Amino acid sequence: MITQPELNELKSFCGVLASESGKIIKKYFRGNFEIEMKSDDSPVTIADKSAEEKIRELITKEFPDHGILGEEFGQYNKEAEYQWVLDPIDGTVSFVAGSVIFGTLIALLKNGEPILGVFHQPILGELLIGDNNEAILNNKIVKVNDIKELKDAVLLTTDHFLVRDYQNLKNFENLMEKVKMFRHWGECYGYYMVASGFAHIMVDPIMSYWDTMALLPIIKGAGGVITDYQGNDALKGNSVIASVPSLHDEVIKILNK
Repeated sequence: MITQPELNELKSFCGVLASESGKIIKKYFRGNFEIEMKSDDSPVTIADKSAEEKIRELITKEFPDHGILGEEFGQYNKEAEYQWVLDPIDGTVSFVAGSVIFGTLIALLKNGEPILGVFHQPILGELLIGDNNEAILNNKIVKVNDIKELKDAVLLTTDHFLVRDYQNLKNFENLMEKVKMFRHWGECYGYYMVASGFAHIMVDPIMSYWDTMALLPIIKGAGGVITDYQGNDALKGNSVIASVPSLHDEVIKILNK
């Protein structure tokens, strides 16, 4: 069992990771740099790689016994009790396009369970840290906006074409018609919007492990509900739905009927 002082120390260290990687990302934002395409046809830049290298360097210096899994540089010390899961730029497509709808995701797992999640948007200076019990945005506790009616909800997703490719598009469009507003404010930014109370539902029909782990302690800490697309444990799934508690069951039913 991790103690509160230990957790507070880890949160402070997460702030250092976010700050130092953010300096690198800001340096390249809307600049001229080469874009590489990975084997899955997703882009990667020097900003992604340099930011992850910096985070890894700081972790191995401070916690040499911890393990690390990063999107760009794979796994290190995979048998360790504590594992850091890194996505240096979640939303590289948006980053490359000069949009601020991206962020750095950092998770810390103990024995396979996420105990800390970090979202950092370095351009806006937004640092959100969740520990399953609370979520703190720039030193202020935030909560989801638990509205009661679907007709009042703001629905977000990264790309509705991914819904077409991986889930049931007709059901998703049915959900779109029932909410107050639908927008593509996606990637990790959408979960930040839900956790901080500005949106109510965020849907991703397909997700990678390093995309998901940091979101769990954040959404839970903010009082939200986070599952996979079918309403099962998001830790074991490859899709994510995060929402306010009062709407989650209804959203799951609409998307899967």
